[in-house]
Amino acid sequence: MNEPATPAGEGGLVRLRVDVSYDGTDFSGWAKQPDRRTVQGVLEDAFARQPPGVEVPGSIVVAGRTDAGVHATGQVVHVDVVPYAKGAVTRLPVDAHGIPDLDRMRHRWNRYLPPDVRVLRARVAPAGFDARFSAVRRHYVYQVSDAPWGVDPLRRNDTLAWGRTIDVDRMNAASESLLGLNDFKAYCKQREGATTIRELQRLEWERVERHLVRAYVSADAFCHSMVRSLVGEILHVGDGRRSQQWPVELLLGGVRGSAVAPAHGLSLVGVDYPPDDELADRAERTRKVRDHTELG
Repeated sequence: MNEPATPAGEGGLVRLRVDVSYDGTDFSGWAKQPDRRTVQGVLEDAFARQPPGVEVPGSIVVAGRTDAGVHATGQVVHVDVVPYAKGAVTRLPVDAHGIPDLDRMRHRWNRYLPPDVRVLRARVAPAGFDARFSAVRRHYVYQVSDAPWGVDPLRRNDTLAWGRTIDVDRMNAASESLLGLNDFKAYCKQREGATTIRELQRLEWERVERHLVRAYVSADAFCHSMVRSLVGEILHVGDGRRSQQWPVELLLGGVRGSAVAPAHGLSLVGVDYPPDDELADRAERTRKVRDHTELG
């Protein structure tokens, strides 16, 4: 159950699962870029400093890349480390895998990290775990204020100000027609060689306060800008500028729409994984690129 995952060709490494949270406001997205402040960059800097003597030979792998300005409360990454050799003298107690106490390491990492990134939990990953490919679904939340005065100043970094009153019932009716396994190329910024076939499992809107509306979006995976495109098009249904049929017409037409909601209202709130004994099989199946034969 707690055996470390050792990637093929890199014997001796121990894989850690690390759960993180961040405010994306001042980051140029997740992925490391030269001369840019990124979430991956600051995390790798912290991991390189601690634990002392435990080498991190490669990059960290993330469950879901986020764009500039997008937040996360439930992001998951994995990192492969070279453990302490058996019998090595260390300043910290180590477990059977040669890894120092990870609760203490979490505290140390958070001391080195800036305040807009936090390590929530760290543990030795079960065999076959891959933060990206083992995931069975990702969950996002998008927040919108339709208050006539805009957004409460304390929510300005995680909530979109929408200048018109929106009808949640209209948006839910429009959203329902998009659920299931479909080619979402009309809602994705396409990348060469990448599939746009996804299974959208939840797209639901709720008015949680008088002027605050929240969208809950879940899928097995998302292509680039998919959530923000879905939100942007459906908001135009909610304020009456588009018909309830518009989102599914766009889907079936396959031509990318122009309404992409701003990044700052979006947060990755969770990633689901299968039972430990199914992790490796899930990762292998996910690596196979989908094609239109799956659509029936």
